[in-house]
Amino acid sequence: MGLLVQKFGGTSVADPERIAAVARRVRDSRQRGDQVIVVVSAMAGETDRLLSLANEIVKNPKGRELDVLLSTGEQVTIALLVLALQALDVRARSLTGSQVRITTDAAHNKARITNIDTKRINTALSEGEVVVVAGFQGMSESGDITTLGRGGSDTTAVAIAAALKADECQIYTDVDGVYTTDPRLVADARRLDRITYEEMLEMASLGAKVLQIRSVEFASKYRVALRVLSSFEDGPGTLITSEENIMEEALLSGVTLNRDEAKLTMLGVPDRPGVASTILGPVAEANIEVDMIVQNVGDDGTTDFTFTVHRNDFDTTISILEKISAELGARAIEGDNKIAKISVVGVGMRSHAGIASRMFAALANESINIQMISTSEIKISVVVDEKYSELGVRTLHSEFQLEHA
Repeated sequence: MGLLVQKFGGTSVADPERIAAVARRVRDSRQRGDQVIVVVSAMAGETDRLLSLANEIVKNPKGRELDVLLSTGEQVTIALLVLALQALDVRARSLTGSQVRITTDAAHNKARITNIDTKRINTALSEGEVVVVAGFQGMSESGDITTLGRGGSDTTAVAIAAALKADECQIYTDVDGVYTTDPRLVADARRLDRITYEEMLEMASLGAKVLQIRSVEFASKYRVALRVLSSFEDGPGTLITSEENIMEEALLSGVTLNRDEAKLTMLGVPDRPGVASTILGPVAEANIEVDMIVQNVGDDGTTDFTFTVHRNDFDTTISILEKISAELGARAIEGDNKIAKISVVGVGMRSHAGIASRMFAALANESINIQMISTSEIKISVVVDEKYSELGVRTLHSEFQLEHA
């Protein structure tokens, strides 16, 4: 008998018909002899609907009462799923985050889990019940309802799997696994059988939307075996696990595309200590995250300082730079919000040389100009003109033969 945590996202429980399908899938797991804890999100669109209601009352609602409101979405889903399971003669019990005693810090709307009391879940499992837990929510030390931020149900599922030492945490979604790249861009993209936590973290941070980054971090820290599966079709999915559990490392695991970035350059800045801090300090104070940074020093004692931010922060960042450009004596400010970041990811980079040169040569052969470059131990990212982004992804996918197992 295995112990499984199965998480179903909003599209998987979008309506009563899909909830009934989830119930049948859970029943099948029980009939195979597994103990099952199910973690569910709110029905698709429900969190947005609740947030819209709050916005009709007050602009940009936040804090304690928003958590009280948003947590009701998952409460609806757990009740409906238990009713569906009971209709299939499966014994089941629903539990909210506070009923489980998922304890978090007091950071409303973006809380972090600090402890999970497994007693109530273990009691229900020992009595032969399926436990259906509301994802995305917990309770602070003072007893207030908290929520974990968007995508928090994935984190709930992984945290419960870690606390109970589950055999596997299965994330059911609308795709049947993790692919070498977006199948909508490359028709022969291949589903990966296995991928390391480290690779999945890089791919998630670089634009792959399959899993929430925090949940992968949690799984890596506590060595929880994660499997991405489809709610709508049967299949083995993709197992996300530690590097030592992957017998043969592929050269690369995938190519990602992120269209959400914008590039800014401050030209002619004096080349002296503290300039980078003077530029990026006000950007950080505005809670704007900086991604890639390039600094080019000229012969005239000045430097051009270039960095990227999320495209939504483009206008705000330009305003910030305009305020400090006079202070620094900068020559000009340039911005481009029509760029894209293409990345190749793979733990095989550690033991194979020449990947960067192959990547750059392949893009050059397609006349794709590279504007910025960033590297880490297992990834290489480049910024290119947005109009060449899909061509770039297809070119690199083919160059590294990712369509082949």
